[in-house]
Amino acid sequence: MQDKQALNERAQHFLKVLIERYIRDGRPVGSRTLAKDAGMELSPATIRNVMADLEEQGLIASPHTSAGRVPTVHGYRLFVDSLISLQPVEDQLVARLRQELSDEEVPQNLVERASRFLSGLTHMAGVVMIPRHDQIVIRELQFVHLSERRVLAILVTSQGEVFNRIVETSRLFTRRELEQASNFINTHYRGMELEAIKNRILQEMQAHQQDMDRLMREALSIAGRALEEEGGEQDYVVSGQTNLMDFDELAQLDRIKRLFEAFSEKQEILHLLDRCVQADGVQLFIGEESGYGPLERCSVVTAPYEMEDRVVGVLGVIGPTRMAYDRVIPIVDITAKMLGAALKSA
Repeated sequence: MQDKQALNERAQHFLKVLIERYIRDGRPVGSRTLAKDAGMELSPATIRNVMADLEEQGLIASPHTSAGRVPTVHGYRLFVDSLISLQPVEDQLVARLRQELSDEEVPQNLVERASRFLSGLTHMAGVVMIPRHDQIVIRELQFVHLSERRVLAILVTSQGEVFNRIVETSRLFTRRELEQASNFINTHYRGMELEAIKNRILQEMQAHQQDMDRLMREALSIAGRALEEEGGEQDYVVSGQTNLMDFDELAQLDRIKRLFEAFSEKQEILHLLDRCVQADGVQLFIGEESGYGPLERCSVVTAPYEMEDRVVGVLGVIGPTRMAYDRVIPIVDITAKMLGAALKSA
């Protein structure tokens, strides 16, 4: 891939101007248009030579049906890494987002609002990963008798979220025993993070298998299975998928069908988002950089969001590679920061 140092200042300027024009208009950029936008007194031959050099270096390409040029993935990458001028998010938009998130206390609803905000502001698809459950603090765990060997485990988090899991048990438990088991778990594990609880349960069952009361062993076993299933669940909320149909480069029937199937199946997009959980700040996948076929004509801009100084999820925007990166990147960044703040205070 071509780097910035290999391009002289004039070539960098032309590449930046060409990409900005193409993002704005969506049409291949010819040498005459480029000369006008670049504001430089150069001969048409000189401009054509610069464009030829950029094309040779894989930064722009010429569609078969046009004499103009369009950016390649490599061109976009150099642009966003080195040449872009980010636009600050307007104060009124920040105030609107703060208001949107400040009057809601349920984490799931906050995630949905953030997704809708991203979609509405960018006119693309807004995606927000639901907070990772293994980093959520447990407030209460209750066991409820359902049938002979089926128990409903009700988990309440410190954020007020409620999760239910049905667990098959090895023997019949009375309601009294389940109440004692719930009290035991809540006395010893309340206020701990899910991952820490699972690890501690495993350690204590291994260390005290012989001298631990049978009921308490069963309680730990049921709790461990319920929490393990809960921690393994992951999901995301997406808004504005239909916005992608408004972009000509994505609107072909087979292409938009594959995109919608990807949103529905979720697994690969979740994998992509999960790669960004430990990232520092905004991450960007352009076209085939995602490694996922349905997104080969798309760019994905993501940023992690935090609760209690820990990254618990990722949010972002999915749209065409021809997106206004200078505007989208700051929007994704500020939304991640403000969602984390809203979750912390919820």
